[in-house]
This record gives sequence, C-alpha cells and structure tokens, in this order.
Amino acid sequence: MKFIKIAAAAALAAAFALAGVLTTAPVQAGTAEDRQKEGEAAVAAARAATVKGPSDITLRDQAVLKLPAGMEYVPQPQAGRLMQAMGNSSDDRLIGLVQSSGDPQWLVVARYEAAGYIKDDDAKDWNVDDLYKSLKEGTEAGNKRRREQGFPELEIVGWVQKPSYDATAHRLVWSMAARTPGENDAQQSINYNTYALGREGYITLNLITSRGAIEADKPVAGQLLSALNFNGGKGYADFNSSTDKVAEYGLAALVAGVAVKKLGLFAVIAAFFLKFAKVALLAGAGLLAVIGKFFSRKKSDT
Repeated sequence: MKFIKIAAAAALAAAFALAGVLTTAPVQAGTAEDRQKEGEAAVAAARAATVKGPSDITLRDQAVLKLPAGMEYVPQPQAGRLMQAMGNSSDDRLIGLVQSSGDPQWLVVARYEAAGYIKDDDAKDWNVDDLYKSLKEGTEAGNKRRREQGFPELEIVGWVQKPSYDATAHRLVWSMAARTPGENDAQQSINYNTYALGREGYITLNLITSRGAIEADKPVAGQLLSALNFNGGKGYADFNSSTDKVAEYGLAALVAGVAVKKLGLFAVIAAFFLKFAKVALLAGAGLLAVIGKFFSRKKSDT
C-alpha cells in the first residue's frame, strides 16, 4: 500500500481538527508504546468483528444494508476504536466502516444523522454555481481560523461530482476536491458523499479514495447506496407532518452553508482511512504498519 507524504496528511488532518472531527487526545495520551499496543488491540478487535458479504447489515433502527460479496463491514464499537487509534474522533453518528475484502483502495464511512426530516423542495431550484461559491467562501472563512491555529489553509479545487438528487429514491450525491498549498492532484484525497434521506434523518455512505482512483471507485458508492433500504415506517415517504421533527435546514445545506459549519461534512475530505491516513501522526511507523496491515491484508488472510 502506498501512502502520501506525512506532511500532506498532517495538513489534511488539520482540517479535520478544525471541524471537530479529529481529536488530539489520542495523540497526546500515553507513551508511544501504549499507543502502539492500543493500535494493535484496535486492529485485532476490528478483525474479529468484521462481517463479510453477502450479508444483511443492520444500520441502527433505521435501515438495512445488503452488503455485497467481496466487501466487509466493521461495526461499532470496533470501528470507532479503530478510528481513534488512527487519531480520529468517533462520535455517536458513526455506524461502521465498509471496505473491500481483497486489497482495498477505498474506504466507506457510514454515519447516521438524526437531524429530522430534510425538506427536498429546494433541490429543483438550486444553482450548483451558487453552491460552489458558498463552499468556497465557507472554506476561505475557515482559513482564518486555520492560520490562527497554525494549520495550513485549504483551497477549493472544483467539483468531482456536481450535486445530484434523485427525488424518487431520495438520494443525494456530491463530491468536491480540495487541497493544501503545494499539494498536487495525485496527492489529493476525495470524499465522495452519498446520502439516503429517511423520515427521521439521513444516512451517509461516504467513499474515501484518491483523486486518481475516484472514477474507478464511484460505482462502489452507487452500489452501496442502492443496497441500503430503510425499515418500514422509517422511510422518507413515511413522514408525518403532524408529529415528526423537521430538520433546521434543507437539502442544499447538505452541500453548502449550514452543513459545512454545523456538521463538518466538507472537512471530512481527509478522513480516517487506508492509504491517506498517516498513523505516523499518532504513534510513528510501528503503528502505521499495524493499521496498514489491517487495510492491506491479502485475500488469504480474510
């Protein structure tokens, strides 16, 4: 498995920290030996809990994911422990992780946001240029805070996937590329964002991959999104305007504006993943090797 340079990963991880996604606590706590031991324990726990497809995966009390053959799933709390071992926080929104059963080049992070019913009527009127401008302005405003805290700035590069909403299936897809100063296209990590809207909130299946592999990996995101079905009474069409909570924001805010500030969705470009997550930030090359083995193990090990 090839990793990007530590400096680039550190810069991306900094974006995480500023969105409240990355916590510095695991980095500071304990000795390097303690952290390596915890990393090894986290990997062992994740391996033991891994579910191989084909299998029906329960996503909270909300939905079922029909995990395809050739993929595997790490549930909570093992997924969260693994994320923390890589220096990332794990809150109650995290459901689990999906990866290839072979030599994975991507990772999918599954989350549930109990935001309430997301009104989607703004989708028919949104302007992708305005959404792009909002994302760009929000990122530039966030750069002031990054500079104050000594972190590199982020620069919006452009759409990888312009926002697309399926009003029948209530599925949203979008992806934006960003980089830190001096980073080239080959070093960029991509978060390909997919959303399944339900009655009480939404589930995200965010594909983490490289800029060079995104076109080849896009079908993975589509396959998983199609394999997700809400339980009876939990679907978007089950909404009851008399009793149910309506979200504070609409569909466009899941691409720009409120969601960027409130949920830190855009900052997840740099997520907790395989060939871009530099565990060296946490505990050096030893733990990097441990986590790397988990994500790059051969088929004969699975």
